[in-house]
This record gives sequence, C-alpha cells and structure tokens, in this order.
Amino acid sequence: MLTFTHRTLGQRVLFGEGMAAEHLLAEVNRLGARSVMLIADLPQQQRARGLADRVPRAVVYDRVRPHVPTETADDARTTARAHEIDLLVSVGGGSATGLAKAVALTQGIPIVAIPTTYAGSEATDVWGITQSSRKTTGVDERVLPVSVIYDVELTYTLPVDLSVASGLNALAHCIDSMWAPRTDPINQAIATEGIRALTAGLPAVKEDPHHQGGREQTLYGAYLSAVAFASAGSGMHHKICHVLGGAYDLPHAQTHAVVLPYVLAYLAPAAPAALDRIASALGSQDAVSGLTALRDRLDAPRALKNHGFEESAIEEAAQLILPVIPESTPRPVTVDDLTQLLRDAWAGSTPTIGVNTP
Repeated sequence: MLTFTHRTLGQRVLFGEGMAAEHLLAEVNRLGARSVMLIADLPQQQRARGLADRVPRAVVYDRVRPHVPTETADDARTTARAHEIDLLVSVGGGSATGLAKAVALTQGIPIVAIPTTYAGSEATDVWGITQSSRKTTGVDERVLPVSVIYDVELTYTLPVDLSVASGLNALAHCIDSMWAPRTDPINQAIATEGIRALTAGLPAVKEDPHHQGGREQTLYGAYLSAVAFASAGSGMHHKICHVLGGAYDLPHAQTHAVVLPYVLAYLAPAAPAALDRIASALGSQDAVSGLTALRDRLDAPRALKNHGFEESAIEEAAQLILPVIPESTPRPVTVDDLTQLLRDAWAGSTPTIGVNTP
C-alpha cells in the first residue's frame, strides 16, 4: 500500500535552442518588470550584456563567486536596492543562480534563471550562503525561480571536462533523491528518467561537444534531476559535498562528481530497491558497476586530492559532516565511516560495495 506526501513546485519552463533572448524578453513583459538585474558568472558576462541590450532598464552584476560568500550576497543586495530592481535574471551556472537566490531570499524579488551548465539549482527552492568557511543551506519558496529558460545553444561553449563534472553533479541529484528525507515514488520516478537521460546524453557530449541531441538530453536530464532533488531533499551525498565546498572552497561540480560513487557504494547494501532503479536507468546489472562504467567512459574526475582537498583535513571534515547526515539515510553512519569514505575519495580508490568502513 502506497502512503506518501509529495510536494510539487510551481514553475514555468521554456525549452528551445537559440531562443534564450526571445524567451527572456517575453518573460520580462509577462512579469511586468520595470528594472532588471542580470547576475552573470565570468564565462557568461558578455552574453549577459548582450541580453541586457534587449531588455529596457537592465544592469549587469558580474561579481559572482562560488558558494555565495556572505559579503558577495550583501553587495548584490545593495546593488539591487540602489537600482530599484524588480526582476533578477541569473545567467550561468550554480554560482550565478545561487547569488540570485541570496538576493531574492531577503528582497523578495522574482528570478528568471537562464542556466548554462547542468547544476540544476534553477529548479529548486534551496539556497546556500557561506560565512566563515561554513556553508548554510535552507529551503524557501521565495528563491525558486518563477521561470527557467533552457537553451542548448548556451551550453556549447561549456568545456567537455566541465560538462562531464556538471552532468555528474546532476546525476548525484537523481541518485540522492532515492533515499533523501522526503523521497517518494513520484520523485524516484522522475530521478530514474533523469538518470536515463544523463546516461544517454553525457557520452554523446564527451564524443562531440556540439552534439545537439547529447546536449539536449543532458540539459533535460539535469532539469529532471533538480525537480526530483527539490522534492526529495538533500541526502547523504549532498550533505557531504555542501560541507566540503563551504569549509574547504572546493569546486562544486567536481566535488560531487568525485564523491558520488563512494556514497553509492556505501549505501548499496542497505537500499536494494533504489539500487535496482538506478541500475536499470544506467543500463547495467548493478548500480555501482554501472556508475563506474559511465565514469570510465566519461573520464570523470577521480580524486579530491586533485581538486584542492588536503589529506590533513579529512578527520576534521568527517566531524563536520556527521551532524548533518539525515536520519533517513538507509545505513547508519559513523565518523569512522565518513573518515574512510573521505580518505578513499581523496585518494581516488576504487569504491567497493559495503566496504568503506575500516
């Protein structure tokens, strides 16, 4: 007998190659915006200025930093007040979307998101701000973008290695949704389709960065992954990565890409039904080997030591992570478990099902 409560977020999604400017202008008019602030990360600043030229009374904010430091959020809020902004437009990856959310959280200004990576933040009501090397996250309907504009054309300039890392970040949203605190059959079904789309799209992008079908499937899968994640909440994997990113300033997508197989291997013995779903979507007999094969095919990021995480920080990180591990995690977690998991992820050791504890 099925018994669950499912939450669906209301959002307008516009998907079409080469239509970003057209869709943005339509949304500005639909929302009746009079003063717009485009928040753009470094790779997208020229594109944002081009979009700003199409929108009346638009200003571009370009001081975007990863993990949304408090001082950056405060500065962006001050700019929004000074220009009497009534619509925020994020252009770029998760950092740009995250900064727009930080402004919306306190100013109540709606967001139109134009993602250029596969981060997925645009489809969630989750915000995150970093202060004194500690990342705080929360859930608030005010930060959910009212509209998302997906344009595959905007992803063609994303380098293959970043496309892979960002796509695996999206895959982590799907896999974590299988056992996150609010998981239910609906978001598990959405996550399963997200895994299928990402598994089809990412290898095509790896082989040909301008493969339209590959980019479309990856972008579609990233959206589904975020919808599932927004409903299910943050599971063990995301709690680990949020702490690592905030405390040690690690790159977001690469951290998710590295940590994912170790969390999956650790939880595998305790979640057979979820593992069957994941394996089926990956087109494999079992989830762990299926993920390993996909990562091998993509030449995915391998070890945290390659992305700025020091071995000397492992024990401290394990202590920081343990208190935020959700009670819904299918397998009990100790600080020793986390220490060994992080040590394996730091070194890039081969994940082994159920054997991450010393």
